[in-house]
Amino acid sequence: MSHEDVLNPKEMPREPEKATLEGKNKFVGFWFFLGGETVLFASLFGTYLALNDSTVGENTAENLFGLDLVFIMTMLLLTSSLTSVYAIYHMKNNDFGKMMTWFVITIVLGFGFLGCEIFEFTHYIHEYEFTFRSSAFGSAFYTLVGFHGGHVLFGLSWMLALILRNAKRGLNLYNAPKFYIASLYWHFIDVVWVFIFTVVYLMGKAG
Repeated sequence: MSHEDVLNPKEMPREPEKATLEGKNKFVGFWFFLGGETVLFASLFGTYLALNDSTVGENTAENLFGLDLVFIMTMLLLTSSLTSVYAIYHMKNNDFGKMMTWFVITIVLGFGFLGCEIFEFTHYIHEYEFTFRSSAFGSAFYTLVGFHGGHVLFGLSWMLALILRNAKRGLNLYNAPKFYIASLYWHFIDVVWVFIFTVVYLMGKAG
C-alpha cells in the first residue's frame, strides 16, 4: 500500500502519524522547530518584563487592560485547543469527515480570537492613543502579543491549507502526520497564550 493510499479501518495503524519514516522525521523535526520558537518567545517575555514599567502618562497596564475581553479571547483559544484534540481523536479512528469538521470548528474559533485581538488593539490605539511608538512598554506589548497573533494567523492558514488540499483525498499515511503536527503547533500557540494572559494581563492588572 502506498503511503498516499486512503486508509480503511482494517488497515489503520494505531499511530498513523508515525507509521512511516517520513512521518517520524517530520515529528522529530517539529520538536526542533518548537525548541527555537520557545527560545524566541522566552526572549520576548523577558523583554516585556524588563520594559513593562517604562510607561508614559496613564497608559499603564493597570489602566489599559480590561479582563472581560481577554477572558473571552482565552476561552476561544482554549476551546479551539480542545476541538483540535477531538479532530486528532477522529483521525486516529479513521473518521475523516469528523476530523475535518472539528478542524473547521477549530479554525472558526481561532478567527474569533483574532477578531477580538484586532478589536483590542484598535480600542487601545483610538481610545488611549496607546501605540507601538508611544512608549517602551507599548513597543514590548505589541511585539509580544502581536507576534503571538501572527503565529495564530499562521496556524490557522496552515490548518486551512491542509483542509482545502486534502478535502477530496481522504486520510492516508502521507497527510496524517501533517494534520497531527498542525494540531501540536496549535497546542503550542495556546500554551503561549496562557503565559501571555498570566504575565501580561493578570500581572498587569495586579500592578
